[in-house]
Amino acid sequence: MIENLKYKGEIGYRLYRFIYRLYRYIKYNRFSDAKYLESHFEKMQGYKLNLDNPQTLNEKIQWLKINNRQDFHTQLADKYEVRKYISKEFGEKYLIPLEFTTTEYKDLVPSNMPKFPFIIKANHDSGNYIIVKDKSKVNWKKVQTDFRCALSNNYYWIEREYQYFNIKPRIVVEKLLITKDGKIPFDYKLNVINGKVEFIYVSVDREGENKRNIYSREWEPLYFTWATKNKNISNIRGSEIQRPDTLHEMIELAEKMGQLFPYVRIDFYDVDGKVYFGEITQHHGGGFDQIRPLEIDYKFGELLNLK
Repeated sequence: MIENLKYKGEIGYRLYRFIYRLYRYIKYNRFSDAKYLESHFEKMQGYKLNLDNPQTLNEKIQWLKINNRQDFHTQLADKYEVRKYISKEFGEKYLIPLEFTTTEYKDLVPSNMPKFPFIIKANHDSGNYIIVKDKSKVNWKKVQTDFRCALSNNYYWIEREYQYFNIKPRIVVEKLLITKDGKIPFDYKLNVINGKVEFIYVSVDREGENKRNIYSREWEPLYFTWATKNKNISNIRGSEIQRPDTLHEMIELAEKMGQLFPYVRIDFYDVDGKVYFGEITQHHGGGFDQIRPLEIDYKFGELLNLK
């Protein structure tokens, strides 16, 4: 009900923003980073966070959020600015074609959009995007309102990931990647620990149930999950998929980028044998998604050397 207020004209929108900001302050902003992380971590993970002696991968991700804050992290977290880094270091061939960008939500109108399928997303957060295959069938007023909200939010406060704090909010429109069989490609999320790809988390069937399969760097199935608390993990894995021909290329790229971080997740797409860069995620799930069974959380935590 409150969510619908933002679509009820200017007064409704302003009332929604007031309620949302009050809620956000009560839930997020009134605690220090460490206090918030400790409280939220135990609620989401089921065990207490030890920032003085972290052991699990998720604990060490929380430690990194507080103790590893560097200016260049902001550029690499920015879905627009990171394109400059990829272009300079690895070449434009890995970039998804950019069709339009703006800092004004009112610019989201059909005349500014391409004629072919595309995706609209915010550069400074996670989850604010819309896939458009036919722009004539889109409610552009709703799109404008949603991105008006997105542009006014600072994603840092949600999970205390400092790399988002200084990003200048922007809207990015990219060509929608589609395979020759008309599907949205798999999303390969390569998890790099101390410069080495240790496992690959693949988002499959992204237009359906969005299953999640995990593999080793040798493409052996790994039967653990890394998902939000209370998610039905018994049904999270999809049918096994073939090893992509570009796996070696993706691993090589991820490990070169991963030299900059103790832990990082580098995302790629394979479109009919061509690799595209997706994004750099410095803290998978904010370190709040559960790794189960729990011993796997300890196993990868032991591999992550914070020194």
